[in-house]
Amino acid sequence: MNQELITILVMTFPMLIFSIYPGIALSNWADKRYQISETQKRTIMVVTTVVFTLTLSILLYYI
Repeated sequence: MNQELITILVMTFPMLIFSIYPGIALSNWADKRYQISETQKRTIMVVTTVVFTLTLSILLYYI
């Protein structure tokens, strides 16, 4: 269990390359659609990037 977790977390660093774009795209879309503040835009970008990175890493590990 511990080794799996460490492997997944190590795999998150290369996955950041692929997950930054969806975070930027989603925050830009939310800004255009709802006129959100810059703080909210950055929060959406960071949360989306982290969630997408972990999702990709978990999928790659178990599939």
